[in-house]
Amino acid sequence: MAGFKDLDFNERRAAAQQAKEKAIAKLKARPPVDEAEQARRRAEREARDAAKDEARRAAKEARLKAEEAAKAAAEAEAASTAQAVQATEEERKAARDAKYAARKKRRK
Repeated sequence: MAGFKDLDFNERRAAAQQAKEKAIAKLKARPPVDEAEQARRRAEREARDAAKDEARRAAKEARLKAEEAAKAAAEAEAASTAQAVQATEEERKAARDAKYAARKKRRK
C-alpha cells in the first residue's frame, strides 16, 4: 500500500482551477431556459397556491361557523337552565305562599 502523497501548493491550486473550469463548463452545457415551460410552471404554481388559499379560507369559515353554533348551543342551554331555576324558584314561592295562606286561614 502506497503512502499518502502530500500535494504542494501549486498542485492544489491547479486542482482547484480544474474543478472550477469543469463546473463552469457543466453550467454552460445546460440547455437554455424555455420561457413557455417557465410560464407553464409558474401558472401551475399560482393555481396550486390559489387552491390552497381557498381551502384554508373554507376551513376557517367552517371552523368559525362551528364555533358560532357551539356558542349558540351553550347560550341556549344556559337560558334553559336559567328558566328551569326560575321555574323552581317560582314553585317554591307558590308553595310558601300557599303555606302562609293556610296558616292565615287556620288563625281566623
